[in-house]
Formats: sequence, C-alpha cells, structure tokens
Amino acid sequence: MTARFADRIAVVTGASRGIGFAVAQRLVHEGARVVITARKPDALDQAVAKLGGPSKAFAVAGHADDVAHQLETFERALAAFGRVDVLVNNIGINPVVGPVIDTNIDAARKILEVNVLGLIGWTRHFREQADSGSGAVVNIASVAGLRPAADIGVYGVSKSAVIALTAQLAIENSPAFRVNAVAPAVVRTRFAGALFEGREERVGADYPLRRLGEPEDIAAAVAFLASDDAAWVTGQTLVVDGGLTLRGGV
Repeated sequence: MTARFADRIAVVTGASRGIGFAVAQRLVHEGARVVITARKPDALDQAVAKLGGPSKAFAVAGHADDVAHQLETFERALAAFGRVDVLVNNIGINPVVGPVIDTNIDAARKILEVNVLGLIGWTRHFREQADSGSGAVVNIASVAGLRPAADIGVYGVSKSAVIALTAQLAIENSPAFRVNAVAPAVVRTRFAGALFEGREERVGADYPLRRLGEPEDIAAAVAFLASDDAAWVTGQTLVVDGGLTLRGGV
C-alpha cells in the first residue's frame, strides 16, 4: 500500500471501533502515526494494540464534546509529535429513535452538542496549530443529512449541519487547510446495528451494489480526502452509499 501519510500525524475521534478504527488503521497502514479518542480506556487500549502499539498510535480517553478533552488530546499529540497534519471528526451519537417532534429536547441537545458543536471545537484546536496549506480535516457526515430518514430525524439534522459546516469551515480556513466530508449510508458497525441486524440481506438488496457498507469502504474515502491526492478538493461531501441515494433512499 502506498505510504501517502509517511511522517504525518493524525487525530481520529471515536476510533476504538467501527468506522473510526478502520480510518485509523488505514492511515497507519499508509505510514501515519495516529492519536485516537473514545470514551472507554479499555477499548482504546485494545485498539492501540491492534494498530501496532505505541510506535504507531496512542489513545486519549474522554467525551468528544468536552473541551478539556479536546485540548488534552491536542496537547499530548503536539508534545509527542510536534504537530497534527490530519483531523478526522468521526465521533457521532444517536441515542434516540422516533419523530423529531416527539424527541426529548435534552436528548436532541446532546446530539447536537456532540455531533455539531464538538466538531467545531475539534477543528478549532486543529486550526490553532495547523501549518498553512498542509493540513486536512475530514468530517464523517451521513446520507441522513442529505434527505429525511425515518426514525433518525434529529441525527439527520445534525449531519445536515455537519455538511453545511464542512463547506463553511472550508471557506473560512482556506488556504490554511482543507475541510471535506464523507457521507456514508448504512455501514456494518455496532453503531448502525439497529438498522440492519436480523435482516441484512433484505436491507442490502435495496442498494444498487447489493450490499451494506464496510468500515473499510469509508476509511478508503477518508484517506483519499485527507491525502495529497485531494490537494485541490475542499468544502466537498463525498457520498459513499453503494448507490442508495440514486434510488431516492436513505
């Protein structure tokens, strides 16, 4: 595999498993050293071991919307490596299911705090240390942010905001660094399990490519946008959905 990230440093949030871990793994395989975050220290320790140990990665445990955690992560990354070249804002939560109008307001507020305001905080810390023209931020959005989706309305609203923020942050921070996003459809992760478990074949049949996504599919797209191969790409949201939205679905 091409070492597109040789000597580069990446921070990947929500990376103890699922899409975040796959992204961290892809970046390491292409030469990067990574700092990963998530809430649970034990899961992070296991992820670091799978990534190759301390020479390849280290972890910082905390809540993604906690400003102190964000600051600690960047301080430790800078102390260890001197800079951060890539930020992947992968963290996202969806603790509620049902119509937006019936959603508990505190739950909705938490979704927006983590998925939207947290993203702004992480990007702000990245900006404070970015070398002009050399950095890349990749946000994980969702096809639910492109059109209404049954039962995950507040989550979709938060991801619509991520897509809008991606364009806004790209304009505000060019040419210092690039900002792009990836919008997946359903990916086979624990996070998305309620959307396909027990009926994966039937759900996958709705996709033109006849399968659900794998974390590695999203990691490949993130790696492209974070790399110099996308050096003239900013403010874009790359839809990675097996063709689902071509049929009008989410």
